Amino acid sequence: MLGTQEIIIIALIILLLFGGKKIPELMKGLGKGVKSFKDGMNGIENNLSSDKTSADNKEQSPNQENEK
Repeated sequence: MLGTQEIIIIALIILLLFGGKKIPELMKGLGKGVKSFKDGMNGIENNLSSDKTSADNKEQSPNQENEK
């Protein structure tokens, strides 16, 4: 685990490398990347759940015809 001192040192190194004006731009890009990743994961989950639902419906259809 990272302690408080390590986090402060890492933050200072990033500040020195990129400068104060570039950090907000970097964080904005990072935020957009995370949002895009989450949207993609949600899309995959929705596709999987809709595929499972359609597969369940196909399995139930023959059973319902046999009961009639």
